Amino acid sequence: MKRKRFSEEQIVKILRDAETSEATIGDVCRKHGISEFTFYRWRRKFQGLSISEARRLRDLEKENTRLKTIVANRDLELEGMKEWFRKNS
Repeated sequence: MKRKRFSEEQIVKILRDAETSEATIGDVCRKHGISEFTFYRWRRKFQGLSISEARRLRDLEKENTRLKTIVANRDLELEGMKEWFRKNS
């Protein structure tokens, strides 16, 4: 199955469409080609956010991932240096 990547704007619009329309959640999901599980996951994460706030949330998550990678690499380097000093002492 092909995986679609929705932008923050699209996700917020889909959630607003579901809130404002009288269609059921299943109808909205079929219209946009997503599963109900995906809809509820998005609603839990993005409910009440504006488009700019949703974009900011995604940017912060990317930055957090990048910083975690940096810290993990630094910890590996420190462990390697400690091991080297143990062998050479």
